[in-house]
Amino acid sequence: MSPRVPVLLSTSSVFPEPTAAGFEMAAAVGYDGVEVMVWSDAVSQDAGALAGLSRHYGVPVRSVHAPCLMVTQRVWSPDPWERLRRAAVLADTLGAPTVVVHPPFAWQRDYARTFETGLARLGKAFPGIRFAVENMFPLRGVGREFVPYAPGWDPTVTGFDAYTLDLSHCAASRTDALGLADTMGAGLAHVHLGDGTGKGRDEHLVPGRGTQPCAELLESLGRRGFTGSVAVEVGTRKAGSRAEREADLAESLRFARQHLATPSVV
Repeated sequence: MSPRVPVLLSTSSVFPEPTAAGFEMAAAVGYDGVEVMVWSDAVSQDAGALAGLSRHYGVPVRSVHAPCLMVTQRVWSPDPWERLRRAAVLADTLGAPTVVVHPPFAWQRDYARTFETGLARLGKAFPGIRFAVENMFPLRGVGREFVPYAPGWDPTVTGFDAYTLDLSHCAASRTDALGLADTMGAGLAHVHLGDGTGKGRDEHLVPGRGTQPCAELLESLGRRGFTGSVAVEVGTRKAGSRAEREADLAESLRFARQHLATPSVV
């Protein structure tokens, strides 16, 4: 029998509650671990504080999301390489084997120009960590489309050693998620589980509430030889209470466990 794929709770899923609440709810609901979203919350940046939360709640940190969002450009340093290096140090200290990173923004010209070679250098410096580049999506307005990433939002066009497949981003970019997983091949290291309806924006719905092949993708991971983890990354900011937020997170975990246990028919 193949080992169970761990299902993690991204601490971004409890926003606007803080990082510590992510550990608390991961333990309460029964997740296998957490993915730490590094952002302005000082706890998310502090290895000692995170290790303490991990011990207290009994949930390990299994992945770290580097601070590469538009709103985290000043976390740790304005230098994107320094932010990525510190994310790797954080992951290494906590024993997390995966660092999630976005493609460079188009205006980060020097960073974009050296992104491939820089990731390779980091990989040599941190041999126990996979730097999993995430698929993103174009921004759509009235009658036009804008791609804010360089060279683009789809990292498989350039080609990297490891990838994060985000299903909500597939919906926003109107990409065939199963086809993208095929293209990623053995490089598929991590999955962000969330749903979307293809409206052209990032929705991060509870899986099963959108149109993405969330179940099919999870069911296919066994035959793909997947050895990474699945992180639930859903938006709960509109939840009216802690109980409602936990209910959404519990539903997401049940969905993941059900379909990871169901082998696809080849």
